[in-house]
Amino acid sequence: MKALRHRLLALLQAGLAAVAGDRVTRAALAGRRARPVHLLAVGKAAGSMAAGALQALDGQVVRGLVVVPHGHPTGGLEGLRVLTAGHPVPDPGSLEAGAAARDFAATVPPDHELLVLLSGGASALMEVLPADMTLADLQALTDWMLASGLDIHAMNRIRQAVSGIKGGGLARCLRTSHVEVLLISDVPGDDPAAIGSGPLHAPLAGPLPALPPYLARWLREAPPVGPLPAIPHRVIASVDDALAAIEAEARRLGLSCRRLPGRFSGDAEALGRQFASALRAGPPQLWLAGGESSVRLPPRPGRGGRNQQLALAAALVLEGTEDCALLAAGTDGRDGPTPDAGALVDGGTVARGRAAGLDPRAALAAADAGHFLEQSGDLVHTGPTGTNVADLVLGLRQPGDGGRTMGS
Repeated sequence: MKALRHRLLALLQAGLAAVAGDRVTRAALAGRRARPVHLLAVGKAAGSMAAGALQALDGQVVRGLVVVPHGHPTGGLEGLRVLTAGHPVPDPGSLEAGAAARDFAATVPPDHELLVLLSGGASALMEVLPADMTLADLQALTDWMLASGLDIHAMNRIRQAVSGIKGGGLARCLRTSHVEVLLISDVPGDDPAAIGSGPLHAPLAGPLPALPPYLARWLREAPPVGPLPAIPHRVIASVDDALAAIEAEARRLGLSCRRLPGRFSGDAEALGRQFASALRAGPPQLWLAGGESSVRLPPRPGRGGRNQQLALAAALVLEGTEDCALLAAGTDGRDGPTPDAGALVDGGTVARGRAAGLDPRAALAAADAGHFLEQSGDLVHTGPTGTNVADLVLGLRQPGDGGRTMGS
């Protein structure tokens, strides 16, 4: 079992390396650019992407602004202005960053280029509020969204409706027409209007979700203000790239692979049970899936995130097996509000947690999977990874006796 777990962790690292922000940005910017470059980078991968851009552009960047979450590394960004802000809940740094980003974009000379490096997390990291909304109002709205179980499209519709910078707000500040956007995608379909809530693209289509009465006054459709300028963009990394790298490494190691089509979404517990049941019943092989689950939180949630919730639900299905393990992790290195990327569970996870006096089903009901998995020794900690392409679930069953259980 130890070797099985080590193999899954190594495969995760292969996937993360393929979508590292500095690596993919450096590759995307190969070749000399014609104009002086003003560099704006925002998101969980912004520091790594900006470092890669500096390496590729070699002296052509005349100034830069980089916005990252508090605590993220910012090495290799000498000469650039670096701001930190709150994530997943905006804080005063988010408002400072929103104002700074808008001023930065508006002061790029018409004959210079604005290069925007955007990754998931930018929604919380920079904000410009309407005149009648306070930071406390925005934080209350964000807290409700994070607990609601809404998918990312619905949350971004709400964010765009209350923002002066999202849904194309930043694009309306531009003086230069020389703009390019490079994106690391953490959303289904890699829609540029959804990544970071689309500061340089028109708002997402579709109805606005309903809010509880105490928040409903903030939800209003923005009045039409005319078309936005067409801004070139490229998605330079997504979860599909991470999955392809994992699959290639697994086949190099002689493993049979099954990559699930599309991107998973929906309730984390249900997905965990589904993935683990398929893993336990199927042939010896590696299962791969990418996407993002959701969790509807109770009034007083415990410790954990969606990947930990998914993994603990899977552990209940795998209980007692000797030949299966499952890893669920966020590619950014954080699972919800925790410092853990996710968890790696096996047939002994439930027994180890129960030996510490904990009940796995009670932990799931209380959204306290992280507490259980800490005691069972199954949390995965990577630290900030320099990328953000949503979540990965890897399940590995080694050759054995048909999903045998311990002691059989």
